[in-house]
Amino acid sequence: MTETRILWDMPITVTIVDSKATKKDINDIYLYFSHIDAVFNTFREDSEISRINANQLPLHRWSKEIKEVLALCEETKRQTNGFFEIRRNGSLDPLGIVKGWAVHNACDSLLDEGFDNYYIEAGGDIETHGYNDKGKRWTVGIRNPFNRKEIVKKLIIQNKGIATSGTYIRGNHIVNPFTPTTPINDIVSLTIIGPDVLEADRMATAAFAMGKNGITFIETLPGFEGYMIDSRGQATFTEGFSQYVYKN
Repeated sequence: MTETRILWDMPITVTIVDSKATKKDINDIYLYFSHIDAVFNTFREDSEISRINANQLPLHRWSKEIKEVLALCEETKRQTNGFFEIRRNGSLDPLGIVKGWAVHNACDSLLDEGFDNYYIEAGGDIETHGYNDKGKRWTVGIRNPFNRKEIVKKLIIQNKGIATSGTYIRGNHIVNPFTPTTPINDIVSLTIIGPDVLEADRMATAAFAMGKNGITFIETLPGFEGYMIDSRGQATFTEGFSQYVYKN
């Protein structure tokens, strides 16, 4: 059972292979994502994060989700030597971590419900578990940032998460917090494979902010691999990345 809907201004696909899956199981995932949108969408004036930024919501009324994500953002900032920063012109913008966090939570809910084989993708951030409908491990493509119709690498991902940060869709929305007025122009795409999509997403955001040094940072992280494409179209990848590359 699979379905794609537009939420968060992006396509979100939920696939559950297990035969016991029902329409309600799919709907429950999208209801959760709709709730997350109401909490974290900085483009909605009525969202919780927007009300916090407008000083309309005191700390004691902040939701558990807000507190959890903001704590995770602070931890990520520390782990990445300050390159993960959610403060923008005096406001909080945790969207660089929320998507992966929400997808991972949705996957955990399926696991808790006893499902073994599923795939959730939100705008290129993906987590998989088990096998696809052909009984094989899940395959995921990395798009060419200069030609989005072309797949430059086909990967095999099982019980892992993958996330891509880049400028080729949303422009320069990620900044180096140490030089915030200077656009990141030396790289255009950075794909990270991690233990789950939350870990992949938060490290992809921070590593992209480092520019070309980001792939070197990912190389130092146990359990992570990365694939970077620079502004000239040159690819650089971590030592263990090839283990995930699909081989005919």
